[in-house]
Amino acid sequence: MKLEELRKIRERAEAEMRLRAGQARVKIVVGMGTSGIAAGARQVLRAILDEVARRNLKDVLVTQTGEKGLSAKEPLVEVHEPGRITIYGDVDEATARRIVVEHVIHGRIVEDRLVELREVPK
Repeated sequence: MKLEELRKIRERAEAEMRLRAGQARVKIVVGMGTSGIAAGARQVLRAILDEVARRNLKDVLVTQTGEKGLSAKEPLVEVHEPGRITIYGDVDEATARRIVVEHVIHGRIVEDRLVELREVPK
């Protein structure tokens, strides 16, 4: 993927985030540090953005972050919901789409890629 394509993806995601600020039911965070990118995080981010757009999920924010310290499990995807953060590892494009459908839409954790389930104060 070329740098210009990544810029367009990032700009589209940032524009969506600004438009929907304060209306998010779920936030999806993709680890885009060096090890994440080397493991395929760009394709994962693209798949998530595509699936969210294709399903017209207006209450879902998609963003990115740097290294999370779990390079052996990259690419990492976090799903932030009120009261919990679910962290998925070894995510590929197909798994990214499953996370959107199974977890974000239907509320079911994708068990085979679960790294950690964190309870957080609401």
